[in-house]
Amino acid sequence: MIVGTVVGNVWATRKDESLTGLRFLVVQPFTQGPNESAETIVAVDPLGAGVGERVLVVFGRAARHVIGRGHDVGFQTAVAAIVDRMELEDGHSIGPTKGDDEAPPKKAK
Repeated sequence: MIVGTVVGNVWATRKDESLTGLRFLVVQPFTQGPNESAETIVAVDPLGAGVGERVLVVFGRAARHVIGRGHDVGFQTAVAAIVDRMELEDGHSIGPTKGDDEAPPKKAK
């Protein structure tokens, strides 16, 4: 599983029958520092996440469970949660969107 940021939507009028009625999002994996990942993935979104929100993405069997169609779905990536906050070991507080992130408190010298 990964944490990522929703960076777009995917619309497909022609698709496998098992995907009818599902919503697709483009998700960019979360990275720290100035270098953003150029990699993206497409995930089914049963929760209604929006562009800019941070999400938890699961793969394989877990994704099929989240999608709720058992093994009869032709997709193996899904949004399992919309992130409210993450606290990292270095003191960074990661919010639901990039604008909500907080740097660690500065140490007194």
